[in-house]
Amino acid sequence: MIVAVLAALASAFSFALSTTLHQRAAKRQPPRRALDPRLLWRLLRTRLWQVGWVPDVVGTLAQALALRYGPLAVVQPVLASGLFMAVLLEAAWNRRLVQRRDLVATLVGLAGLVGFLVTVNPRAGLDEPGPTAWWWVGGGVGALVVACLVGARRAGDATRGALLGVATGALYGLAAALLKAVVTRLQGDPWVVLTDPRSAALVVVALLGVQLNQNAFQSGRIAAPLTALTLTEPVTGVLIGVTAFRETLSLDGARVLPVAVAAAALVTGVWLAGTAPRAAAR
Repeated sequence: MIVAVLAALASAFSFALSTTLHQRAAKRQPPRRALDPRLLWRLLRTRLWQVGWVPDVVGTLAQALALRYGPLAVVQPVLASGLFMAVLLEAAWNRRLVQRRDLVATLVGLAGLVGFLVTVNPRAGLDEPGPTAWWWVGGGVGALVVACLVGARRAGDATRGALLGVATGALYGLAAALLKAVVTRLQGDPWVVLTDPRSAALVVVALLGVQLNQNAFQSGRIAAPLTALTLTEPVTGVLIGVTAFRETLSLDGARVLPVAVAAAALVTGVWLAGTAPRAAAR
Protein backbone atom coordinates (compact mmCIF):
# COMPACT_ATOMS: atom_id res chain seq x y z
CA MET A 1 0.00 0.00 0.00
CA ILE A 2 2.92 2.38 0.71
CA VAL A 3 4.19 1.86 -2.84
CA ALA A 4 0.72 2.71 -4.19
CA VAL A 5 0.46 5.92 -2.16
CA LEU A 6 3.97 7.12 -3.07
CA ALA A 7 3.41 6.36 -6.75
CA ALA A 8 0.04 8.15 -6.62
CA LEU A 9 1.69 11.25 -5.10
CA ALA A 10 4.33 11.23 -7.84
CA SER A 11 1.56 10.89 -10.40
CA ALA A 12 -0.38 13.77 -8.84
CA PHE A 13 2.65 16.07 -9.06
CA SER A 14 3.33 15.11 -12.67
CA PHE A 15 -0.29 15.68 -13.66
CA ALA A 16 -0.29 19.03 -11.84
CA LEU A 17 2.71 20.17 -13.89
CA SER A 18 1.15 18.86 -17.10
CA THR A 19 -2.16 20.60 -16.34
CA THR A 20 -0.39 23.91 -15.73
CA LEU A 21 1.35 23.73 -19.11
CA HIS A 22 -1.67 22.48 -21.06
CA GLN A 23 -4.03 25.04 -19.55
CA ARG A 24 -1.75 27.91 -20.56
CA ALA A 25 -1.46 26.54 -24.09
CA ALA A 26 -5.22 26.01 -24.47
CA LYS A 27 -6.10 29.50 -23.25
CA ARG A 28 -4.04 30.97 -26.09
CA GLN A 29 -6.16 29.25 -28.75
CA PRO A 30 -9.44 30.50 -30.28
CA PRO A 31 -12.51 29.07 -28.43
CA ARG A 32 -13.93 25.89 -29.95
CA ARG A 33 -17.01 23.76 -29.41
CA ALA A 34 -16.71 20.62 -27.30
CA LEU A 35 -15.25 17.67 -29.28
CA ASP A 36 -14.12 20.01 -32.09
CA PRO A 37 -10.92 18.28 -33.38
CA ARG A 38 -9.50 21.57 -34.67
CA LEU A 39 -8.52 22.54 -31.13
CA LEU A 40 -6.34 19.45 -30.66
CA TRP A 41 -4.90 19.91 -34.15
CA ARG A 42 -3.77 23.45 -33.31
CA LEU A 43 -2.45 22.39 -29.89
CA LEU A 44 -0.45 19.56 -31.43
CA ARG A 45 1.66 22.21 -33.18
CA THR A 46 2.16 24.26 -29.99
CA ARG A 47 5.52 23.83 -28.26
CA LEU A 48 4.16 24.50 -24.76
CA TRP A 49 1.42 21.87 -25.20
CA GLN A 50 3.94 19.37 -26.54
CA VAL A 51 6.23 19.89 -23.55
CA GLY A 52 3.25 19.35 -21.25
CA TRP A 53 3.00 15.76 -22.42
CA VAL A 54 6.34 14.82 -20.85
CA PRO A 55 5.08 15.07 -17.24
CA ASP A 56 1.73 13.67 -18.40
CA VAL A 57 3.37 10.45 -19.59
CA VAL A 58 5.40 10.23 -16.37
CA GLY A 59 2.20 10.74 -14.38
CA THR A 60 0.39 7.99 -16.29
CA LEU A 61 3.23 5.52 -15.67
CA ALA A 62 3.25 6.40 -11.97
CA GLN A 63 -0.54 6.04 -11.83
CA ALA A 64 -0.30 2.62 -13.50
CA LEU A 65 2.22 1.54 -10.85
CA ALA A 66 -0.03 2.85 -8.09
CA LEU A 67 -3.09 1.06 -9.48
CA ARG A 68 -1.17 -2.18 -9.79
CA TYR A 69 -0.45 -2.23 -6.06
CA GLY A 70 -3.40 -0.32 -4.62
CA PRO A 71 -7.21 -0.07 -4.96
CA LEU A 72 -8.96 2.67 -6.89
CA ALA A 73 -10.48 3.92 -3.63
CA VAL A 74 -6.95 4.83 -2.46
CA VAL A 75 -5.19 5.93 -5.64
CA GLN A 76 -7.87 8.23 -7.09
CA PRO A 77 -8.44 10.34 -3.94
CA VAL A 78 -4.66 10.75 -3.55
CA LEU A 79 -4.51 12.09 -7.11
CA ALA A 80 -6.80 14.92 -5.98
CA SER A 81 -3.79 16.35 -4.15
CA GLY A 82 -2.53 17.37 -7.58
CA LEU A 83 -4.76 20.44 -7.43
CA PHE A 84 -2.94 21.71 -4.34
CA MET A 85 0.39 20.99 -6.02
CA ALA A 86 -0.79 22.96 -9.06
CA VAL A 87 -1.47 25.95 -6.78
CA LEU A 88 2.15 25.91 -5.60
CA LEU A 89 3.45 25.36 -9.14
CA GLU A 90 1.46 28.32 -10.44
CA ALA A 91 2.90 30.57 -7.73
CA ALA A 92 6.42 29.44 -8.62
CA TRP A 93 5.72 29.93 -12.35
CA ASN A 94 4.54 33.51 -11.78
CA ARG A 95 7.39 34.20 -9.32
CA ARG A 96 5.14 35.25 -6.46
CA LEU A 97 4.43 34.13 -2.93
CA VAL A 98 1.65 31.65 -2.35
CA GLN A 99 -1.54 33.48 -1.35
CA ARG A 100 -2.95 32.94 2.15
CA ARG A 101 -6.17 31.50 0.69
CA ASP A 102 -4.15 28.96 -1.28
CA LEU A 103 -2.21 27.91 1.81
CA VAL A 104 -5.45 27.43 3.75
CA ALA A 105 -6.92 25.48 0.84
CA THR A 106 -3.88 23.21 0.72
CA LEU A 107 -3.83 22.51 4.45
CA VAL A 108 -7.58 21.96 4.75
CA GLY A 109 -7.77 19.83 1.62
CA LEU A 110 -4.81 17.61 2.50
CA ALA A 111 -6.09 17.17 6.05
CA GLY A 112 -9.44 16.06 4.62
CA LEU A 113 -7.74 13.69 2.18
CA VAL A 114 -5.61 12.03 4.86
CA GLY A 115 -8.57 11.87 7.23
CA PHE A 116 -10.77 10.24 4.60
CA LEU A 117 -8.22 7.56 3.67
CA VAL A 118 -7.39 6.74 7.29
CA THR A 119 -11.04 6.60 8.36
CA VAL A 120 -12.54 4.51 5.54
CA ASN A 121 -9.48 2.22 5.30
CA PRO A 122 -10.06 1.11 1.67
CA ARG A 123 -9.27 -2.53 0.89
CA ALA A 124 -8.69 -4.19 -2.47
CA GLY A 125 -11.33 -6.33 -4.15
CA LEU A 126 -11.45 -8.06 -7.55
CA ASP A 127 -8.58 -7.90 -10.02
CA GLU A 128 -10.88 -8.11 -13.05
CA PRO A 129 -14.59 -7.20 -13.00
CA GLY A 130 -16.85 -9.21 -15.27
CA PRO A 131 -18.24 -7.97 -18.62
CA THR A 132 -21.63 -7.11 -17.08
CA ALA A 133 -19.99 -4.81 -14.55
CA TRP A 134 -18.08 -3.02 -17.31
CA TRP A 135 -21.27 -2.48 -19.32
CA TRP A 136 -22.96 -0.89 -16.31
CA VAL A 137 -19.93 1.31 -15.63
CA GLY A 138 -19.61 2.37 -19.26
CA GLY A 139 -23.32 3.08 -19.54
CA GLY A 140 -23.37 5.19 -16.38
CA VAL A 141 -20.32 7.25 -17.30
CA GLY A 142 -21.52 7.61 -20.89
CA ALA A 143 -24.92 8.92 -19.78
CA LEU A 144 -23.29 11.46 -17.46
CA VAL A 145 -20.92 12.69 -20.19
CA VAL A 146 -23.73 13.07 -22.73
CA ALA A 147 -25.86 14.98 -20.21
CA CYS A 148 -22.95 17.34 -19.49
CA LEU A 149 -22.30 17.93 -23.21
CA VAL A 150 -25.96 18.70 -23.87
CA GLY A 151 -26.06 21.13 -20.96
CA ALA A 152 -22.78 22.77 -21.98
CA ARG A 153 -24.06 23.70 -25.46
CA ARG A 154 -26.26 26.54 -24.15
CA ALA A 155 -24.49 27.36 -20.89
CA GLY A 156 -22.41 30.43 -20.08
CA ASP A 157 -18.64 30.26 -19.71
CA ALA A 158 -18.46 29.34 -16.01
CA THR A 159 -21.28 26.76 -16.15
CA ARG A 160 -19.95 25.36 -19.42
CA GLY A 161 -16.51 24.96 -17.90
CA ALA A 162 -17.94 23.22 -14.83
CA LEU A 163 -20.03 20.81 -16.93
CA LEU A 164 -17.09 19.97 -19.17
CA GLY A 165 -14.98 19.53 -16.03
CA VAL A 166 -17.50 17.03 -14.66
CA ALA A 167 -17.52 15.14 -17.96
CA THR A 168 -13.72 15.11 -18.06
CA GLY A 169 -13.47 13.93 -14.46
CA ALA A 170 -15.91 11.08 -15.14
CA LEU A 171 -13.92 9.99 -18.20
CA TYR A 172 -10.64 10.16 -16.30
CA GLY A 173 -12.17 8.10 -13.48
CA LEU A 174 -13.26 5.47 -16.02
CA ALA A 175 -9.83 5.59 -17.67
CA ALA A 176 -8.21 4.90 -14.30
CA ALA A 177 -10.43 1.84 -13.82
CA LEU A 178 -9.55 0.55 -17.29
CA LEU A 179 -5.86 1.24 -16.64
CA LYS A 180 -6.03 -0.77 -13.42
CA ALA A 181 -7.61 -3.72 -15.22
CA VAL A 182 -5.01 -3.57 -18.00
CA VAL A 183 -1.90 -3.33 -15.81
CA THR A 184 -3.20 -6.10 -13.58
CA ARG A 185 -3.08 -8.43 -16.60
CA LEU A 186 0.49 -7.43 -17.45
CA GLN A 187 2.46 -10.49 -16.37
CA GLY A 188 5.42 -10.37 -18.75
CA ASP A 189 3.54 -10.81 -22.04
CA PRO A 190 2.75 -7.38 -23.54
CA TRP A 191 0.77 -8.99 -26.39
CA VAL A 192 -1.92 -10.01 -23.91
CA VAL A 193 -2.36 -6.37 -22.93
CA LEU A 194 -2.25 -5.05 -26.51
CA THR A 195 -5.01 -7.43 -27.61
CA ASP A 196 -7.20 -6.78 -24.56
CA PRO A 197 -10.39 -4.88 -25.61
CA ARG A 198 -10.04 -2.77 -22.48
CA SER A 199 -6.76 -1.38 -23.84
CA ALA A 200 -8.61 -0.06 -26.90
CA ALA A 201 -11.37 1.31 -24.66
CA LEU A 202 -8.72 3.00 -22.51
CA VAL A 203 -7.24 4.80 -25.53
CA VAL A 204 -10.66 6.02 -26.70
CA VAL A 205 -11.76 7.18 -23.25
CA ALA A 206 -8.43 8.91 -22.59
CA LEU A 207 -8.53 10.77 -25.91
CA LEU A 208 -12.09 11.94 -25.28
CA GLY A 209 -11.02 13.09 -21.83
CA VAL A 210 -8.07 15.05 -23.23
CA GLN A 211 -10.30 16.73 -25.84
CA LEU A 212 -12.94 17.77 -23.29
CA ASN A 213 -10.24 18.88 -20.85
CA GLN A 214 -8.80 21.34 -23.37
CA ASN A 215 -12.30 22.68 -24.16
CA ALA A 216 -12.95 23.08 -20.44
CA PHE A 217 -9.73 25.08 -20.05
CA GLN A 218 -11.03 27.56 -22.64
CA SER A 219 -14.26 28.26 -20.75
CA GLY A 220 -13.59 31.41 -18.74
CA ARG A 221 -11.50 31.16 -15.59
CA ILE A 222 -9.86 27.85 -14.82
CA ALA A 223 -11.56 27.67 -11.40
CA ALA A 224 -14.86 26.09 -12.48
CA PRO A 225 -13.57 23.24 -14.70
CA LEU A 226 -10.59 22.43 -12.50
CA THR A 227 -12.68 22.24 -9.34
CA ALA A 228 -15.34 20.12 -11.05
CA LEU A 229 -12.74 17.79 -12.58
CA THR A 230 -10.79 17.40 -9.33
CA LEU A 231 -13.93 16.44 -7.41
CA THR A 232 -15.54 14.24 -10.06
CA GLU A 233 -12.52 12.08 -10.91
CA PRO A 234 -11.92 10.60 -7.43
CA VAL A 235 -15.66 10.20 -6.79
CA THR A 236 -16.01 8.30 -10.07
CA GLY A 237 -12.95 6.19 -9.26
CA VAL A 238 -14.21 5.29 -5.79
CA LEU A 239 -17.70 4.44 -7.08
CA ILE A 240 -16.28 2.18 -9.81
CA GLY A 241 -13.90 0.63 -7.28
CA VAL A 242 -16.71 -0.18 -4.86
CA THR A 243 -19.28 -1.36 -7.43
CA ALA A 244 -17.23 -3.04 -10.18
CA PHE A 245 -14.01 -4.04 -8.41
CA ARG A 246 -15.82 -4.87 -5.14
CA GLU A 247 -13.40 -2.80 -3.07
CA THR A 248 -14.55 -2.32 0.52
CA LEU A 249 -14.73 0.80 2.68
CA SER A 250 -15.15 0.84 6.44
CA LEU A 251 -18.35 2.85 6.93
CA ASP A 252 -19.79 1.48 10.18
CA GLY A 253 -21.73 3.72 12.55
CA ALA A 254 -18.75 5.09 14.46
CA ARG A 255 -16.97 6.16 11.25
CA VAL A 256 -19.82 7.99 9.52
CA LEU A 257 -19.25 11.36 11.21
CA PRO A 258 -15.42 11.40 10.78
CA VAL A 259 -15.82 10.39 7.13
CA ALA A 260 -18.35 13.18 6.57
CA VAL A 261 -16.06 15.73 8.21
CA ALA A 262 -13.03 14.55 6.20
CA ALA A 263 -15.01 14.61 2.94
CA ALA A 264 -16.29 18.12 3.72
CA ALA A 265 -12.74 19.30 4.42
CA LEU A 266 -11.51 17.82 1.13
CA VAL A 267 -14.33 19.44 -0.85
CA THR A 268 -13.72 22.76 0.92
CA GLY A 269 -10.00 22.63 0.16
CA VAL A 270 -10.62 21.84 -3.50
CA TRP A 271 -13.22 24.62 -3.77
CA LEU A 272 -10.94 27.18 -2.11
CA ALA A 273 -8.01 26.22 -4.34
CA GLY A 274 -10.11 26.13 -7.49
CA THR A 275 -11.94 29.42 -6.95
CA ALA A 276 -9.05 31.54 -5.68
CA PRO A 277 -8.19 34.53 -7.92
CA ARG A 278 -5.17 33.77 -10.09
CA ALA A 279 -2.42 36.08 -11.23
CA ALA A 280 -2.22 36.73 -14.94
CA ALA A 281 -0.06 34.28 -16.86
CA ARG A 282 3.31 35.52 -18.04
